[in-house]
Amino acid sequence: MTHPTPRENPAPILDDTGTPVYDVAIVGGGTAGLSAALWLARYLHSVVVVDSGDPRNWETRGINGFLGLPGIRPEELRGRGRDECRRHGVELIDGVVLCVNRKSDEHFELQLEGGTRVAGRRLLLAIGIKDLWPDIPGLDHIYGDRAHVCPDCDGYEATGRKTVVIGKGRRAVGMALNLTTWTRDIIVCTNGADPDLTTEYCDKLTALQIPVIDDPITRINFREGELRSLVFEGREPLGCEQIFFTIGQYPSDDLGVQLGCERDDEGHVTVDEHYHTSVLNVFAAGDLVPGPQLAICAASDGAIAALAIHKSLVPDTRKLERRRD
Repeated sequence: MTHPTPRENPAPILDDTGTPVYDVAIVGGGTAGLSAALWLARYLHSVVVVDSGDPRNWETRGINGFLGLPGIRPEELRGRGRDECRRHGVELIDGVVLCVNRKSDEHFELQLEGGTRVAGRRLLLAIGIKDLWPDIPGLDHIYGDRAHVCPDCDGYEATGRKTVVIGKGRRAVGMALNLTTWTRDIIVCTNGADPDLTTEYCDKLTALQIPVIDDPITRINFREGELRSLVFEGREPLGCEQIFFTIGQYPSDDLGVQLGCERDDEGHVTVDEHYHTSVLNVFAAGDLVPGPQLAICAASDGAIAALAIHKSLVPDTRKLERRRD
């Protein structure tokens, strides 16, 4: 089977300072950013992706639920995505964006660490978020294999296993209840914190026979990568097979703040159904926006944002007027 030779993507233009101005500048080279870059390049736009090389899920052993790619490791998925983007003419820059300057509604200049500058007529923020982990020795050794943060992604692997939820309050209770889909052998550990349980939370946990332990956790015992037990201060060790822990989160950088993008109560950048933020010609996708934090959802976000960005770049002479009926 032969494939048509695609038209070459246009080169970026240079502004009056010599800074290259692409049709679209994307900050963040994860699943959302690369998905958007690929679609935009297939629309024959000039695209640049700036990526810091510090993905949120770097320690995850495998990505679950990504159709056709069972258990693919994050670095492999990113590597395949980068290669595909390069083949379609996307410019990939490994670097850190320090600040963004909105020179006009169609000129967003990014200043990178080291002094490099690039700009785009449209800007997509796919910078993701950072997690705040509990300070428990040994947790990092089993993260992504026997310790997880997302029941939707990894709950299936806890099927029928003795599972500990580390956290407190509504988030811990909600995680424990979600995990009952796969296992009923669940214990909540607050790691020395006040459990912060309302009457409703207590009633739900009691009905499902989910106990709560509030002693501090001193370390996690593991052998040859296998989780064995939690060691507490002041009580006997607790054997377990899976751990899920709640985390705090914050945006990976403050570009959305610099641009004045509206956010929700949890700090996510709010977007419309086309992933357009409150700032004209600025879009956002992936874990930075509200919604499920799944790799396959991030890929979808990026694709939908790319379609909307493309349509915003098509001149009116190539569009039909919207019907009014």
